[in-house]
Amino acid sequence: MLRQGIYRLASNSIRHKNKTVLPASSSILSSSSTSAQPPTSPPSILRTMSTNIPPLKPWPKPMLESRGDYRAESHLEIHIGGPLYSQQSSLPKLPIPSISDTLSRFLPTALPLAKSVEEAETLKEAVKRFEAEGAGELQKRLAERKEGEMKESSWLQFWWNTLGYLQVRDPVVVNVSYFFHFSDDGTLPEHTSSSSTHGTLRAATLLYNTAHFRRLVTTGALPHEAIGRKEPKTPLCSVAYKYMFNACRIPRKNEDTYRIYDPSLHSHVIVAVGGRFYSLDFVEKDGSGEPLPLEVIEARLAKCVELSKKSGGGDLPLLGYLTSDNRDTWAEAREELIRVGGVKMEEALKVLESGAVLICLDEEEPVSKKQASEIFWTGGLKSGHNRWFDKSIQLVCTKNGKAGMNGEHSMMDGMPVVGYCDFITKRSYNDVLVESSAKSCGGYESADDNVKDIFAECAGELTSTGSNVASHVEKSKSNFDNLISSHELQVQSFQGYGSNAIKKMGYSPDAYVQMAMQLATYRLWGEQGGTYEATQVRPFLHGRTETTRSVSPASEAFVKTMGIRPKRDEMDATKRAEKVALLREAVNSHVKYIGLAAKAMGVDRHFLGLALSAKEGEAVPSLFSHPLYARSKTWRVSTSHLTHPRFDSWGYGEVVPDGVGLAYSIHPNNCMFCITSLREHDWPERLSHLLEEALVEMQTLNEMELAAPASKL
Repeated sequence: MLRQGIYRLASNSIRHKNKTVLPASSSILSSSSTSAQPPTSPPSILRTMSTNIPPLKPWPKPMLESRGDYRAESHLEIHIGGPLYSQQSSLPKLPIPSISDTLSRFLPTALPLAKSVEEAETLKEAVKRFEAEGAGELQKRLAERKEGEMKESSWLQFWWNTLGYLQVRDPVVVNVSYFFHFSDDGTLPEHTSSSSTHGTLRAATLLYNTAHFRRLVTTGALPHEAIGRKEPKTPLCSVAYKYMFNACRIPRKNEDTYRIYDPSLHSHVIVAVGGRFYSLDFVEKDGSGEPLPLEVIEARLAKCVELSKKSGGGDLPLLGYLTSDNRDTWAEAREELIRVGGVKMEEALKVLESGAVLICLDEEEPVSKKQASEIFWTGGLKSGHNRWFDKSIQLVCTKNGKAGMNGEHSMMDGMPVVGYCDFITKRSYNDVLVESSAKSCGGYESADDNVKDIFAECAGELTSTGSNVASHVEKSKSNFDNLISSHELQVQSFQGYGSNAIKKMGYSPDAYVQMAMQLATYRLWGEQGGTYEATQVRPFLHGRTETTRSVSPASEAFVKTMGIRPKRDEMDATKRAEKVALLREAVNSHVKYIGLAAKAMGVDRHFLGLALSAKEGEAVPSLFSHPLYARSKTWRVSTSHLTHPRFDSWGYGEVVPDGVGLAYSIHPNNCMFCITSLREHDWPERLSHLLEEALVEMQTLNEMELAAPASKL
């Protein structure tokens, strides 16, 4: 999924130990394969489940507050045990590339972005001087960090989690959070009872399935993920799963923290309706983690809706807006909440933070992918107050049964969440209804007794004369409205062809679509822009992502030959053959790079580690301040590939003000692109058209070239 903190470090130089350095970028999602060609869909983690799942094991402490170092919570993996964490001790450590390899891979990705021959030549000179200007010593220190202080982890992870996420002060909405838009559940009844909506039925289904998945994760019974086409497959790091459930980011001045709560002590979820937040139990309280009957969950969700309508929201400020603001601003507001609300507010916040997940019931009824995507991404101007953006997982259901997920990204990349969403969308409402019908609904608390309005007891204090909470909320709402209004989102559902046709042409679908995006953005701007594709490195302990750079001499040659607009010269056999050959070369170049990145042999994380190894007041290599070096890692095109058969759309925000967020899926017979940018540029609709234009043109070239030999017979 691609993330703002490190991206911002990449594009806007940061001050590190009195020296300007330009670290690398982060991501939301990534290729799930270590092979040169990533798979077109994430590996399914819905496998045969044992009926002998152990009960949830109480943690040594009821709550842990992470400060971004995975090592501090790693003892839980041993404590929980099970298949999920069985491979952790055998995972290799994140490697450090050699300086020569990094420089040889870097230079070709930067030179196509040079503004002049002189600029390109000065970059080459800076590369030649790099090691002599102190990079050798920085490499030595980085190796010492890897083998010393961080020998039981990844040399990168603590820097990454703090500099890239927890220290970033931008709002998490747009800048950090990402969303998935699930396909419709066709088994929902055509008509609902007076107490239910399609939204509450869909929500109950997702919560029931969530309970099953949470049980697998929190007991360690979930099989560990592994990738590869041949046995033995390569296991992936499971560190992120500890931050999936009963988890919440906590705003602090200068640097946030992340709280994870003992799931054996908390059987509830949080439900947001109309800007109010309710708690309800959704699993058994006997320590098994088993879901309650679907009918019980449905009734409790309906009660939340009923209470929201009765309250009208008038007696409480819309606190959800606070979570959408600048992190320091939100930290100040949280302090004010606790000041005026005292112990009752602290307990209310604890209830919210410790909920397994948060599910948002929105009153809107979107129809199009664009409408739904806007709701799942930010909530928009109508439903943005009905969110708590710090929760690790927010499920969102609209009144007409559309559903999606919004994820907070600090301690957990997207691929484990894809596994979770695969699980909860695999079984439909009807499937769950049949399974749950075998359970008795007797003996459970009524919805009246179980559902609690979390902040209701604090209402008097929050609205008292001495409270500044309403003022904080008003300012945060204004900031949120401005942030949302300044952004634009477009979904392109390209129905022309998909991975089946691309494979028949002889290309890697991912790399082929990357070249379509290179051509489209080249035509949008009249030049190539630094392009990032996220690639996961979870085969390594505590590994997160590496950058695959899409700009290369081969992609430059391809887009420039194709031209700023279609040349309509496909009938010229010589020109057509040249374009196809250049496309094939560009695709092969991209496949090679992504294969190296998946082995942690890209360039961006290495450069980041070297830059952060400099001491205070110490001169750093001139390469780090070269404008072309900075331009090559200013991610104007932030891309990430995720294809799932039950996801209609997914996406995230742009990572630099003059760039686009470009999430994509490559289905067998169609492609999906979710494009985001600042509204002032008016880019998403134009880029949507240019993507379609590029894909059609590339297909025409290949089909005509394939047909050419036959036509000569």
